[in-house]
Amino acid sequence: MQTINRIDPLRSAVSALRLDGPLALVPTMGALHEGHLSLVREAKRLAAHVAVSIFVNPLQFGAGEDLDAYPRQLARDAAMLEREGVALLWAPSVEVMYPSGFATNISVSGVSEGLCGGSRPGHFDGVATVVSKLFHQVQPDIALFGEKDWQQLAVIRRMARDLDLTQPHADAIFGVPIMREADGLAMSSRNAYLTSDERIQAVTLAIAMRATVAEILGGGEVAVALEKLREALLAGGFRSVDYAELREANSLVALDELGTSSARLLVAAHIGRTRLIDNIAVG
Repeated sequence: MQTINRIDPLRSAVSALRLDGPLALVPTMGALHEGHLSLVREAKRLAAHVAVSIFVNPLQFGAGEDLDAYPRQLARDAAMLEREGVALLWAPSVEVMYPSGFATNISVSGVSEGLCGGSRPGHFDGVATVVSKLFHQVQPDIALFGEKDWQQLAVIRRMARDLDLTQPHADAIFGVPIMREADGLAMSSRNAYLTSDERIQAVTLAIAMRATVAEILGGGEVAVALEKLREALLAGGFRSVDYAELREANSLVALDELGTSSARLLVAAHIGRTRLIDNIAVG
């Protein structure tokens, strides 16, 4: 596996890899876990070579968020990726990604509004900007993202479609299903922040969400089911709920009743100092 942190050698390495066939990109912020590795394995199935990026993107962290505390463990992550047969690790510094005088911002309206976009102003501008740069730097044929960040996936697909990106275009941006712990908690690098007691309580999120989906599918009123979900989280140890909403799966338009189109239940809540997000398909 090649580990590269400068643009010029990256371009040379990418050009050589693409001679053998399609190249897949798995963008990450590191602190890798089994969820990330599931993306890598799916990428290997779909492409001749896999590139993984590790970059803790300061543009998507707001004031008071966990940029400084976010786990950075490049040597461990690189060893994991090499064992998985990854061809290239792109690990630029902040100075390489955002050189002196950097002044460009990509903002995607519509799908970025509300949910995490409402509680983390500017977050998706940072996501769209860095992913656009990654696509231009690595020039992959396809890219893979975890479905746990469902709104992020919608934002990236919208950006690719609107900007006529061809490497990869919107239809070559794949979502990979959420990987969960044995008790149902969605895997996340931020789970490492949880204390032992908080980790036990955190499973309330998955349990309460499954109960909410069952209630909605059983004909229950959406607003009532969502309020019960919020109450269950607060009773189960969460200190606050950013949002608990039913949205149309692709457009992310808010739904007050379950219609004929696909829907998604999306939740973000705080337990201790950790903010957890999750989502489940409804119907």
